[in-house]
Amino acid sequence: MAASTSNSEPTSAAKQNEPQEPSPSPPPAAPVPLTPGPRASRLQQVFSQALLHTIRTNSYANFSACFPTPAKHVPRSLESVWRQLNAKLEESARAEFDDILHERGVVRRLNELDRLVGEAKLRRENGEGANSAPAHTLTAKELYQAHLAPILAKAQSSLETQTEEVQKKNTELASRIESQRQEIQQLLASLEAVVGDIQGAVKSMDEFDEDNTLRKEAEQMDEEIRSSQPS
Repeated sequence: MAASTSNSEPTSAAKQNEPQEPSPSPPPAAPVPLTPGPRASRLQQVFSQALLHTIRTNSYANFSACFPTPAKHVPRSLESVWRQLNAKLEESARAEFDDILHERGVVRRLNELDRLVGEAKLRRENGEGANSAPAHTLTAKELYQAHLAPILAKAQSSLETQTEEVQKKNTELASRIESQRQEIQQLLASLEAVVGDIQGAVKSMDEFDEDNTLRKEAEQMDEEIRSSQPS
């Protein structure tokens, strides 16, 4: 048992030292950090400023003016209520704002926007996309054509492929028809040669036996053969 264990340990160590083949799939996208970036931080700053401005608007003077009797007789109690009300308002507003940020994934999306904007600026600095016009400067016709351009290009490519296939089939069919036409012409030439030979043979026979002597002798021999046969 000890020997087998000692033999298996080098094997496992060798497997661990073997270089692993790279995965054929593309590497995953870099994770978006959840720490607030520039835009997320600016959003939180604007919210805090707006909330503080709202709370400051609800000053004790404005609040006590709505309750003149308590302000006259129990001003300390009214001031305590005012402070508690403002504190509760600030606490509730911040909690609701944080819930919205969490539910909508605002920080993650704003960080993603920061990343995309940074990449776009880097490409622009490197001269990429210098000739492209901003989308908001294009006319309706240009936007329409830009939207349909990929679809039309795909349709045109498909039509060109089909046209090439039809032209190829037409060329093959024309070649086949031409080949058959040549075969027909060769057959006609052969038939004309045979007909010419027959006509020449007939003409030669007519010139050789003008009185049809050979035909008469052949007919006579045929009659003799028939008469000699028993009925």
